[in-house]
This record gives sequence, C-alpha cells and structure tokens, in this order.
Amino acid sequence: MIGIASDHGGLELKQEIIKHLESRNLEYIDYGTNSNESCDYPVYARKVAKAILDSECDKGILICGTGIGISITANRIKGIRAALCHDTFSAQATREHNDANILALGGRVVGPGLALKIVDTFLDTPFSGDERHVRRINLIDDF
Repeated sequence: MIGIASDHGGLELKQEIIKHLESRNLEYIDYGTNSNESCDYPVYARKVAKAILDSECDKGILICGTGIGISITANRIKGIRAALCHDTFSAQATREHNDANILALGGRVVGPGLALKIVDTFLDTPFSGDERHVRRINLIDDF
C-alpha cells in the first residue's frame, strides 16, 4: 500500500500520480489535500509518515511546491527516510542505499512525465540489503 499526500502546491501532480498508480493497479491511500486552497504541508507529511510507522502503508509519496518543506517535515519523524528526488538515478539510489520509505517531489519543479518515471523507479527498486547500507541506516535511526 502506498500513502500519498500533497499540499495545494502539489495537488495537480498528486492527481497525475494517482491516475498513474491506478493504471498500474497499485493500491494507495490518499491522505489529502483535495483542494487548491492554501494549506500547511506539515499536516500532510505527518499523515503519510504516521501511516508508514503504523504499517498502514509500505511506502509514501509526498508532494509540495518544491518538495523541500514536505521532505524536511517527514524526516523529522523517527523511522522515516524521505528522499527528495528530481531524477530517476536518485530515486533508484535512495531505494538501493538508503531504503527510503517516502519519495518527495516538487509539483512546481518536476513535470508530470519525469515525475511518473521517478515514481516508478522509486516503487520498483528494492533495497539492496548490503551490510554497509544497513549499518548506515541504523546509524541514522539511532539519532
């Protein structure tokens, strides 16, 4: 299960990603927002992070205008490893090396065509499980 959320700046891209998830027959939960009215991205970052920590979702996708604020918020929560990605190489590397559990995107930064490729790469790439990467993730989680 994939948790997805955005603020108003990421709403349009979120809607495109949801259509794409549906076309791939992937299950998701939409945690909002569903309005173009100004709202606070930390609220939505916390909803998806909580869903992951509560095992309601395996991975998450968060979108705000730049992806920066929503990823910073998510990364403040112990056990969350959110990666802001603007390319498929970063999406692949963060899954293989960091076992990132949330993908953050900027709705005003990345166009929908590239965003969908980044989403697919993030969702389809497994964690390598390499001992050195596990050690580093443990060091992050120990903070």
